[in-house]
Amino acid sequence: MLTNKQYELLMFISERLKEKGVAPSFDEMKEALDLRSKSGIHRLITALEERGFIRRLAHRARALEIIKMPDAASPSLAISNHTTAPMEAEASNDNNSVSLCVMGRIAAGTPIEAIQEETHRISVPLEIMRSGEHYALEVNGDSMIDAGILDGDTAIIQRSDSAESGDIVVALVEEHEATLKRLRRKGDMIALEAANPAYETRLFKSNQVRVQGRLVGIIRKY
Repeated sequence: MLTNKQYELLMFISERLKEKGVAPSFDEMKEALDLRSKSGIHRLITALEERGFIRRLAHRARALEIIKMPDAASPSLAISNHTTAPMEAEASNDNNSVSLCVMGRIAAGTPIEAIQEETHRISVPLEIMRSGEHYALEVNGDSMIDAGILDGDTAIIQRSDSAESGDIVVALVEEHEATLKRLRRKGDMIALEAANPAYETRLFKSNQVRVQGRLVGIIRKY
C-alpha cells in the first residue's frame, strides 16, 4: 500500500525515466509534488525503496531504478479529524465486548497513510476501552516490536488530539503521512520514536505533527 504522495512520486519518476532516461532531481520532485522541502522527498524516496518499488544506484547522481509498479490503481487516504460519520462502538452479542470500526492500516515503520473508510469491524473486550471514542487500525511494519506491537496486530486507538510525552500515538506527519510511534516532546520539537533499533528517531517541529489518537490496546490473532 502506498500513500498519495508516494504513489504520485513513483508515477512522476516513472514518467521522467521514460521521457528522458534519467530520474528527476530532488528540486524537480519537490516542485512536482508541491512540497516545501527536499527532506520530504528524501522520506518518500526512502519509503519507496523500503517497499521495493525503486532502487538507488550507488555512486551515481540522480540514479534511480524502478523495480516494480503498484498493483492497485489508487493510493489510500489519510484519516481526518473531521470524518462525516462518527466511528462509534456498537454493543456486541455479549456484555463483555464492543464492536469497533477497523479503519484500514497504520504503519509501524516508514509512515503510511491510513484508509479513511471502514473496512470491517472487530470485537474488542471492554476492559481495553477507555472513555470517549475509539477506532481500530491494522498494524503494518515492525518498528514497534520492542513495545510488543507486531506486524499484523490490530491497534485499538482512543481518539484524541493530544498526548503526553511517552505515549504511543497515531501521528499525522505534515498532513499526509500517518504512523504509529512513541511521542516525545523536546522543547518546541516532537520526536517520533520507534521501538526497534533498526529505525531512527525522527524529529519534527511541533506544527508538523498532529496527534490523531493514543494507543490503548492490541488485538492479536494466532
